[in-house]
Amino acid sequence: MPPSPITLPWPTALTTDRLVLRPIEAGDVPAMARLWTDPDVRRHLGGPVDESTLRLREQHCVGARGAFSVVLRSDGTVIGGVQVAADPRRAGRVEVSYQLLPEHWGAGYGREAVAAAVRWAREVVTPGGAEVVAVTQESNVPSRRLL
Repeated sequence: MPPSPITLPWPTALTTDRLVLRPIEAGDVPAMARLWTDPDVRRHLGGPVDESTLRLREQHCVGARGAFSVVLRSDGTVIGGVQVAADPRRAGRVEVSYQLLPEHWGAGYGREAVAAAVRWAREVVTPGGAEVVAVTQESNVPSRRLL
């Protein structure tokens, strides 16, 4: 029996003790652009994106299905992004990916955001039991530890 298609109930927001994961809004685009162009953030993701890719992402990220801004509940600061999407490498599987701005690394926000996204993916997106995965490079030790 083939896996059932992945559907993302959207828009939605996820809340944790310290974070809100919500659809990307227009005011979040500068933070998203930083994520896509920061050499430290992009070290294990193929490097900063080029100018034309950046412009396309900026035009299409607001409200994009499965793309969350990671926002501090305490003051509304956008500190990163999480995406939940069908895994392009294997049908019927869901992939969770994440990026945080460097000034917010090491505070446990990544683990908190990814855990919320995985929980949502398992309970809502794939209640029938599709696999939920996250992928990183072997050389990305902090991300491997988090995942």
